[in-house]
Amino acid sequence: MERKNIWSTYTSEEITELDNISTRYKACLNEGKTERECVELGVRLAQEAGYRDLNDVMAEGGTLKTGDKVYAVCMSKMLALFRIGEEPVSAGMNILGAHIDSPRIDVKQNPLYENEGLAYLDTHYYGGIKKYQWVAQPLALHGVVVKKDGTVTKINIGEEEGDPVFVITDLLVHLAQEQMEKKASKVIDGEKLDLLIGNRPAEKVLEELQSADQTDAKENAAEKSGQIKANVLRLLREKYDMDEEDFTSAELEIVPAGKARDCGLDRSMILSYGQDDRVCAFTSLFAMLDVTEAKKTGCCLLVDKEEIGSVGATGMHSRFFENTVAELIALTEGESEIKVRRALANSRMLSSDVSAAYDPMYAEAFEKRSSAFFANGITFNKFTGSRGKSGSNDANAEYIAALRKTMDDAGVAYQFAELGRVDLGGGGTIAYIMANYGMEVIDSGVAVLNMHAPYEVSSKADVYEAVKGYRAFLKM
Repeated sequence: MERKNIWSTYTSEEITELDNISTRYKACLNEGKTERECVELGVRLAQEAGYRDLNDVMAEGGTLKTGDKVYAVCMSKMLALFRIGEEPVSAGMNILGAHIDSPRIDVKQNPLYENEGLAYLDTHYYGGIKKYQWVAQPLALHGVVVKKDGTVTKINIGEEEGDPVFVITDLLVHLAQEQMEKKASKVIDGEKLDLLIGNRPAEKVLEELQSADQTDAKENAAEKSGQIKANVLRLLREKYDMDEEDFTSAELEIVPAGKARDCGLDRSMILSYGQDDRVCAFTSLFAMLDVTEAKKTGCCLLVDKEEIGSVGATGMHSRFFENTVAELIALTEGESEIKVRRALANSRMLSSDVSAAYDPMYAEAFEKRSSAFFANGITFNKFTGSRGKSGSNDANAEYIAALRKTMDDAGVAYQFAELGRVDLGGGGTIAYIMANYGMEVIDSGVAVLNMHAPYEVSSKADVYEAVKGYRAFLKM
């Protein structure tokens, strides 16, 4: 298949639309750095586009007809949008499925401690990361604290201009001879990814410091047990009405601080945290909100926990999607277990997940003929898995042929690829889980550089083609 950089093919009108989509996409990346934030953003955009909460429709005893738009949320971390098509839901849906969790560092449930005049939060990393990439750079804290009375307080520290940021420290190079001899996987130990959050003692200790004349007296005052930790707790109490035990019912995520930025002198790329897989989640969402008419019922499914195996109540292995489809069938065709099974088996899905972009700096890791390239359009992966296609979905040729025709008819640039050299590694998505229902599924998404790093890179052209491709798919 001939490779072609598609920038030169765009008209001025297409460049304008591309720029608009890129601006919109960067704004979503800035607002949605956690699963909860992505769901909250998605619900707001859906409501603005006329979508209603499925629970409200059911509570009112209503029904759904062609053109109706509804959404459903699971535990604030999973979102499904549906637009009812001309054909019955049991005839199958066109589903765009992407995940909204990204590799990061989580705060533990009993995290706050003081050590030698410094206050830290104890952490546990989430998903596949290179731990050494997360040290010595500005980090932000996002999440929620839920008190025993059910009050939910949002936490977002490190993103605004005047906010403090946090850091995970690294050993200075002057003392790092032994560290530098370790394997990359061992350079930074997981238990040393704790977040530095404070150094200032409580006010009463500061007074003692100011009145102390001798060095040892100052050290004794500063070492009074827990005074720096106590000061941190005071600040949390004043700002968020949060006590130390409230950490046990909090979900706090550590992510890179800062906004999505244009990358390159030509501004052809986007640099940001979380593009795996929010580049596919937000482009799928854009397409879903843009399409107004289709024969098949369209669905945009945004899920959690993909980076750790799609497990749990908000992962793709849960019954949330299946149960929601059952409710949809009940509101359109009447309650019927067999129609739910037919709806799932007759559906087609794009498992919208990122692919690894060819990086000439690390050419030895790729098989060039089967790699995804920047500015070559949306990427299809017939199979994922590792080595002997282990854990792969492996899409049917007939389905691929139908997709090729759909993309060609819509003028969408696309490419076919696989993830790296055969024996070198691999990866997986939610495709194999949905394929268990008997539906046609293929992986399809945007190629990125620096996958799973704190900052990932995408091509604006590929983001644009993804939106076009997802729109075309919803109209199949």
